[in-house]
Amino acid sequence: MPDPLATRLPVRLTPRSSRVVAELFVPGYAVADGRDGKASGVVDHVLEMDDDEVAAVLATITGRFEGRHRDLDATLLHHAERLANRLTPGAALSAPRQLLLGATFTHEYAVEAAAVCNPSVVVSTDQSELEPGAIRFTLSVRQIGEGHRSSIGFRSGVLDSAGTVTIDETGPFTTAGVIEDSVLVASTFRQMADDDSDSTDWVLAGLGARFERRELDTRLDDLRSQRDTRRNVPATVRRLTELADRHYGVRFPAASRLDERVLVAAMAAESNGLEDARFVQFTEPDGAVTHHATYTAYDGADIVQQLLTTDDFVSFTSRPLLGAAATNKGLALFPRRIGGRYHALSRHDGATNAVASTDDLTIWRDATPLEVDVAGWEVIHVGNCGPPVELAEGWLVLTHGVGPFRTYSIGALLLDLDEPTIVIGRTRQPLLTPQPDEQDGYVPNVVYTCGSLRLGDALLVPFGIADANISFATFSIAEILAAMDAPRARPARERAVTRAGARIDD
Repeated sequence: MPDPLATRLPVRLTPRSSRVVAELFVPGYAVADGRDGKASGVVDHVLEMDDDEVAAVLATITGRFEGRHRDLDATLLHHAERLANRLTPGAALSAPRQLLLGATFTHEYAVEAAAVCNPSVVVSTDQSELEPGAIRFTLSVRQIGEGHRSSIGFRSGVLDSAGTVTIDETGPFTTAGVIEDSVLVASTFRQMADDDSDSTDWVLAGLGARFERRELDTRLDDLRSQRDTRRNVPATVRRLTELADRHYGVRFPAASRLDERVLVAAMAAESNGLEDARFVQFTEPDGAVTHHATYTAYDGADIVQQLLTTDDFVSFTSRPLLGAAATNKGLALFPRRIGGRYHALSRHDGATNAVASTDDLTIWRDATPLEVDVAGWEVIHVGNCGPPVELAEGWLVLTHGVGPFRTYSIGALLLDLDEPTIVIGRTRQPLLTPQPDEQDGYVPNVVYTCGSLRLGDALLVPFGIADANISFATFSIAEILAAMDAPRARPARERAVTRAGARIDD
């Protein structure tokens, strides 16, 4: 069936296998007959090469790869430093040999080898040189590469007053940022004290309200020496270390373009990907504006939710989201506080939409399920499609529903401005559902978005198609509201099943 309220735009973002980052590559170990693993043998081969061969091989590498990476030499030298522990102490290598050593332990990873999908969108910080009535936006995209490993990338574009979308051409490079330590906050770590409050309290008592990673590591070293006088010391050390690992910063070169910056795995919890960022332009009561994004970190077995924060899309911090309401996927922040508290859409039970609130942006304890009956197109489960859009009439929330043939469609709710746990209206039919030319792809029968953008009465919705590529649609907000009716109460049995988390989740 066609989507009568949607205006689909003739714009498609498709994956480009030429978008690659240079990553550290350590060949697999093959220990046999008491010999060392493969990496040390490779280092020895590089050290045994004569200077002429080093120069010749390096010249070939430079010719092949210099135009594909920003500051290739710096990347190769950094990778060489990671192998320094395999050299004889005090060994000095020439600059060419260091570069070749780094190149030997480098590979290219195509961040878009499989797909681009699941976009979110915010107003760009740069609104210069635009036609009247136009707006420049920043698009985040989920990029899927080899091994279904996801990363977060960016694009920029313009939506004009006629509803036309233009996406800016991308530059020649794709760059992963430099990972940095970030400041740790004691209140976050106190959430880990449920089973080992004595040990955790002792660690935090020696630290300030905010502290650095090296200070925590020193305190944990002291705790290890107290295993005979305190309970659960090894478990406490492990849990606090894992939590600290989930805090980090990322800094990109100031000269880099927005579209070349890629957020890749920086910790064990996201070793198999960073998925489905939901960016929001957040305004504090004093008018200060920043950008937050919730995303799913996946290690191949388990998922956790993280919070990205940035003022300029050049430097980012990532920190964990904790609490029962932040479990599962899809936390999406409201763009401002309500009644002095942060609010977020949650799908903590894996099946239904709920609203959570908190005084601490990283700790989400409870969520109130939204009382909405389930339609046929969302009978398997529902969730949100990104942060709410504020209207005079209420909070406009795009939702996704999964129905027969595992078809993902997009609908909408309207929540009360002051009490967002109250549903004012809902669209009975989907706003977007896969059309015949949108059924095929990496994951068939899926349309999905992680955020939308308002321009007057127009709502811009970038959406992933079959987890393979990205397109755009616009809607009249007035027409969406006119298509809504009041939600019907869900049957008591359905409420009980849903709140117990018994629905299917993928």
